Amino acid sequence: MGKRKSRAKPVKKRVEKLDTVFTCPFCNHGRSVECRIHKEEMVGSAVCYICKARFDTNITTLSEAIDIYSEWIDECERVNKRHCPIDMH
Repeated sequence: MGKRKSRAKPVKKRVEKLDTVFTCPFCNHGRSVECRIHKEEMVGSAVCYICKARFDTNITTLSEAIDIYSEWIDECERVNKRHCPIDMH
C-alpha cells in the first residue's frame, strides 16, 4: 500500500492595490495629484499640490481613485476639443 498523496495548499493571489497618486495634467509633475473619496457626501476630489489644480465629481459606492482621475482627464480632453475645432488626427 502506498502513502496518500498530500495536497499542496492553494497559492493566494496577490491583489495589487490601485494607485491614489497621479501625474497632474496641467503642470505635469509626477505623483503630485492625490485623489480622495468622500463617501458620506458621495463626492470625489483630485488636487494637485504643486499648481493647486482641483477637480470634483460625483461618485458611486464602487468608485475608486483611478475613476476620479480618469474623469478629470476625460473632462480636460472634452474642454480642449471644444476650444480646438480642428481635428489633429
